[in-house]
Amino acid sequence: MRDFQVPPVVEIPRSGGLADSVYETAERTPDLPALARRGGPDGTEWTPVSAAAFRDEVMALAKGLLASGIVFGERVAVMSRTRYEWTLFSYAVWSIGATVVPVYPTSSAEQIRWILADAEVVAIVVEHEDHAMSVGTACGGLPLRRMWQLDDGCIDRLIEEGREVPEALVGRHRHAVGPDSTATITYTSGTTGRPKGCVITHANLMVECDTLFAGWSVILAERGEQPSLLAFLPLSHIYGLMVQVFCIRNGVTLGHQPDLAPSELLPAFASFRPTFVFAVPYIFEKIYSRARQVAQESGRGDLFDRAADVAQRYAEAIECRHMGLGPGPGPMLRAAHAVFDRMVFSKLRSVLGGRVRYAVSGGSSLRRELGLLFAGAGITIYEGYGLTETTGAVTGQPVGRVRFGTVGRPLPGCAVHISEDGDIWVRGGVVFSRYHNDPQATEAVLEDSWFATGDIGHLDDAGYLVITGRKKDIIITSGGKSTSPYVLEERIRAHSMVSQCLVVGDDRPYIAALITLDPDALHHWLRLRGRDVNGTGGHGGGRTDAPSHSVPDLSDQELHDEIQRAVTAANSAVSRAESVRAFRILPGEFTAAGGLVTPSLKLRRSAIVKAYARDIEELYTV
Repeated sequence: MRDFQVPPVVEIPRSGGLADSVYETAERTPDLPALARRGGPDGTEWTPVSAAAFRDEVMALAKGLLASGIVFGERVAVMSRTRYEWTLFSYAVWSIGATVVPVYPTSSAEQIRWILADAEVVAIVVEHEDHAMSVGTACGGLPLRRMWQLDDGCIDRLIEEGREVPEALVGRHRHAVGPDSTATITYTSGTTGRPKGCVITHANLMVECDTLFAGWSVILAERGEQPSLLAFLPLSHIYGLMVQVFCIRNGVTLGHQPDLAPSELLPAFASFRPTFVFAVPYIFEKIYSRARQVAQESGRGDLFDRAADVAQRYAEAIECRHMGLGPGPGPMLRAAHAVFDRMVFSKLRSVLGGRVRYAVSGGSSLRRELGLLFAGAGITIYEGYGLTETTGAVTGQPVGRVRFGTVGRPLPGCAVHISEDGDIWVRGGVVFSRYHNDPQATEAVLEDSWFATGDIGHLDDAGYLVITGRKKDIIITSGGKSTSPYVLEERIRAHSMVSQCLVVGDDRPYIAALITLDPDALHHWLRLRGRDVNGTGGHGGGRTDAPSHSVPDLSDQELHDEIQRAVTAANSAVSRAESVRAFRILPGEFTAAGGLVTPSLKLRRSAIVKAYARDIEELYTV
């Protein structure tokens, strides 16, 4: 199958913009808990913010923006972690017809300057003094008129500054916004060069969020309680920004968590207790790994592994029943599942606060085995696929018809085409209009409303999309063998100790891999063996982006053998010519701070190859 499309379930809006939903919801249901703000001495108390209160804050801040000189159509950048004020500023900016330009809070001065210059930003919101200094370093000679700092009371000052501005003036600006107006210029993560600014319209985000809600509205409200969601993904990424709009537009209570570290995120889940989760595979991997570690440390590792096996088989049997390929779980499997639900699965669900039964995963592919495990444990993960250029998701798993290991069907109103050489092309109301200031790049990817994603894959017999790699990442060995590194990297990463994997082999005689280890998993592995965790060392002379604590000697044979098992298991999925013949364990993870991964955690392949050139060379000289 090369083509599949799904009819639309929502109309493309003919008037209005994103900010309208704030004012309309406040008018219709003023007491609705639109958001929740974290507080209390230990940060575990959440105070609801009503729709009416949020509208009033947005209006007051919008008046301040007008008073400060921001005019219709100008660009305002936001450089902050995920927090309440990010959402507040974005809706205030949209209320006056200006455009939001997200900037990753981890951006370097060079990246900041490029985005501010390319988008012609006139004002920027930063979170704290470090950000302000980075912007100050970068903005020389740019037309930047204002910089506001969240942690320096800028919101209160702006509200005071706009006190005399009439609300009707904000209203006139808001009503001048149309669906085709630019809502955001969101920059790609820039894995292979300078980030490109994707022009995303109000209609793009409205169609995306309305389509998703049309499919999920039933499950969001099936338990008769107010749906709620904890936003922890970066709002500077289109996925995170889409989640924010989805909540505000559809009356889902939105909370914010700025830190993705498990030590901060898991307590936030426990106190906020969301009913639904939007995440990336990394989060589900961490939850599973941590649960397994706890079980092993308490002497119940074998019990946990048996429960995981039952969960996967149970979910797979249900999946087959939905596909018409079997009767579903048999009596023995149902009985085992019921026992493990009380003993293990309920504890796994409690990690997310205990109320989540459905989740969404995007940003990269979720392993089929992990999706089955969570589904069998009572949390169905609906995986989707999209890019910045598609305003987030362009495909997704249909409700009640999940096929694990795929990224679902085209969203209603969208279409997928697979070219002769496996390229994935997509079309629909979610596809962006152009790259800002880059007509040549736009022309290269847009043709008759079809967008060339750059990914490769195939459609199964029911129209479900399977991603098999990224076209530009294809490796061609010196023997002429073409290999997509995607399958190998994902399978090696399935090992609980592996954090990252980069497969190499261009113009080389065979395939090899650079592997980094998860520090927590590594220390857990050492503790179980009564080993020293305070050693140092590692292979080779490549660059070290090591975690803050020391790591053991990575030349240890037992450790090498453990990772060899992961490589051997991965090789079983490919031919001999495509298999990993050699690998190198590196002394530290690839980090965004080191310039080796993007803020959305995608590997910067060329940067890693350059930084670890010596290690790669040694893989072919031993």
